[in-house]
Amino acid sequence: EVQLQASGGGLVQAGGSLRLSCAASGFTVDEAIIGWFRQAPGEEREAVSCISNYDGSTHYSDSVKGRFAISSDNAKSTFYLQMNSLKPEDTAVYFCAADLVGGWRIVPQAAAFQYWGQGTQVTVSS
Repeated sequence: EVQLQASGGGLVQAGGSLRLSCAASGFTVDEAIIGWFRQAPGEEREAVSCISNYDGSTHYSDSVKGRFAISSDNAKSTFYLQMNSLKPEDTAVYFCAADLVGGWRIVPQAAAFQYWGQGTQVTVSS
């Protein structure tokens, strides 16, 4: 059974940092694309960052480029999202997700990901 467990959210002041973790199980992490998505109230779920474990390629949304960094520790089957220079507009519920059937190419859309973890709340105060 595929499982994804996100953690690491919290309340932080603007300019601060948080690191989200996503513990994965039930699939071969070497053959997966992992994505971090976020959803604010009343907004659509958006792709924040993705990583393809096939070739190490990454994707970042324009809004987080240069501030966030995605990484994977395949030995631990755990994926991370390091979030620096946080802004109030980063406030959202963050989800990790896995695309296990789409091949190596990242498609940064929620519909491309089959498995989802529960969300973790990130709140950035001004």
